[in-house]
Order: sequence, then structure tokens, then C-alpha cells
Amino acid sequence: MEQVLGETGWRGSAEVWLEAAYELLLESGVSTVKILPLAKKLGLSRTSFYWFFKDREELLGALIARWRDKNTGNLVKQAQAYAESIAEAMLNVNDCWIDKSLFDAQFEFAVRSWALESSDILAEVRTADQIRLEALAQMFTRFGYTAITADVRARTTYLTQIGYISMQTQEDVGVRMKRIPEYVEIFTGVRPEQRELDRFHARHDFRA
Repeated sequence: MEQVLGETGWRGSAEVWLEAAYELLLESGVSTVKILPLAKKLGLSRTSFYWFFKDREELLGALIARWRDKNTGNLVKQAQAYAESIAEAMLNVNDCWIDKSLFDAQFEFAVRSWALESSDILAEVRTADQIRLEALAQMFTRFGYTAITADVRARTTYLTQIGYISMQTQEDVGVRMKRIPEYVEIFTGVRPEQRELDRFHARHDFRA
């Protein structure tokens, strides 16, 4: 995004202010995401903020847009990605739980915590949940599961991961990788082939 150098010096950019807001949200919750603390964090003047955002509400809206685009957008893309089997399709989805660039679990936790304080954000979260569940269910139906089976398997898959996030579970990557084939079999009824696991491991630079 465009950076602005005014008469009094550097004013930052919309992305700089948004990134600082994201960091504060994760560190201490939405109540701390305010213009003055952000200005102090960045070492910029409070008035610099208004070059990029009309007010705090517009900044918060940008945060939600970032969360929506990253977490929901990427989960849907992974559920729709090409796969030769349902097991491989589930491994595509599991990319989200391993790769923070696809799905940011800390961001997810922060937004869900924010939803406890805001009916508008709660509505955003519920909409996101529905979109994600529908994408997962469609993934199952693509491989021949009935509508009800696809719905239940999608919910089992998704709610398990939301449980991980809500409990702020810390899991070593090696442990997670050992568990993933078992999860895939539980969620899909099909055990992944070794070649499918090999491709999955290679994507994440993991050696068993």
C-alpha cells in the first residue's frame, strides 16, 4: 500500500497501521486497538492515522476483512483444491492447520474472543462458520458422500479444529504429523495412501 511522507515526516501506510492493529489485537484484545496506543507503538503522530482511515471503526473493519479473506478464503480454496481422493482432499484442508500463511489460528482465536463482546462480530463469525462448513460438506459430496453424511463429517472435521483453537492447544509439529493420518481416516473413513502423505509432508518440509 502507498506510504506517505508528509511535511512533518513519514506517516506510515494503511498496511503499517493495520499490521500494528493486528499485533495489538493478538496481544491484548480488541479493547486495546485504539488510535493513540497504535501511534505510540509505531512512533508516529496520532494525526497520521487519519491519512489512511476515517476512524477506528474503519480500521476494525479492515481487520475483519483481513481475517475473512485469509482464514475463510484460504480454507474454502483448500477444500476446493484438486485431489485424487477424499483422503488427499482432507490433507489439502490440513495444510491450513500447519501453514500459518494459509490460516492464522491466533487471529482466529482473537476474532472469536472479540465476538464475545460484539454482536456484529459474532454475526461475522457465524457467517464464516457457515461458509467454511458448506465448503467442507461440498468437498465430501464431490467424492460421493450423501448430503447428511457430508454434513456430519464436515462438522466433525471443522469443530475438532475449532476446539484446538479455542483450547489454544500447543502441539509439536512432529506429533501433529503423526496424528494427521488417523484424523484423516476418522474424518473421511479412508486412510491416506503413503504417496499422498509423502506429498503432504513435502509441502511442509517435514521428514518422518
